[in-house]
Amino acid sequence: MPEAPSMEELLRTAPTNWGKWGEQDEVGALNYLTAQEVLRGVAHIKTGSVFTLQRLIGDPKGDPVWPGRSPAQRTMILDESSWDGDGAPAFPGGLHYADDKLDTFLQGSTQYDALGHVWYGGKIWNGYDARTTVGGLNRASVAPIAERGVAGRGVLLDMARFRGKENLDKGETFSHEDLEACAKHQGVTIERHDILVIRTNFLKLFFDQGDDFYDGFCEPGLVHSPELLRWFQEREIPNLVTDTIANEVTYDPDSGVALPLHCALMRNLGVVFTEICDLEKLAASCAEDGQYTFLYTAAPLKVNRASGSPVNPVVIK
Repeated sequence: MPEAPSMEELLRTAPTNWGKWGEQDEVGALNYLTAQEVLRGVAHIKTGSVFTLQRLIGDPKGDPVWPGRSPAQRTMILDESSWDGDGAPAFPGGLHYADDKLDTFLQGSTQYDALGHVWYGGKIWNGYDARTTVGGLNRASVAPIAERGVAGRGVLLDMARFRGKENLDKGETFSHEDLEACAKHQGVTIERHDILVIRTNFLKLFFDQGDDFYDGFCEPGLVHSPELLRWFQEREIPNLVTDTIANEVTYDPDSGVALPLHCALMRNLGVVFTEICDLEKLAASCAEDGQYTFLYTAAPLKVNRASGSPVNPVVIK
């Protein structure tokens, strides 16, 4: 792998949407999802079938997370055993109850990234100073996204099935042209303002391999190119949703740069990222009935100054 250039060098001529929605904007390309776009998504509800996309937190088989992050830890605070001895809570009528808490990375499960989550050159989304992230995101946190909510036409692009695989391989890449070809194969057209939902089924390997999954960690996904960036800008894509931990190939195979699309799409174009989704039931349904479009909705938690938030997206077909 060649010596990696700086992000500034790699993205020197990359397009941006800074200022497109005003100097105070903090939700970026979600501005494309107008009321008309919500109704366009609603028009794709045919059967009323509901699919939730969040992976289980505290899965007995383990929780896939980015290397260096620890899975969520749920701790039981009160249960029936709390009343076995003296000093238990006492309520008129004899009420007993369960109580527990969760210690988690806010991006340690199915989650939305804040637009201020990544940066380079001392600037986050919309040109805000990166120093606004110190101690918590004062600008472009996940809270404005959560306050707004997300709803529009989603389209599933099942790259694993399209390539005839149970799951994509480590480091396997695809381009916007591959997305278009996958859509054509499925009998659907990617339209302006579509929420792209991409299935790789790569996290199957996490459950198959255990700790070995992280050896030589490099996820499959979209690969950077100037043409891909222009495609995202021209198609006005508001939200990129995948079943991988980071939504793109981990290390660009040409430049060696780590996660350049986080910067090129999120930081520069305001495309909101949703990661670690469970798309298996949805994908099976789409393959069965041939309907790959639907109403996609999501509402991350309203966490003040946070760089991300857990979420349980809901798809209605």
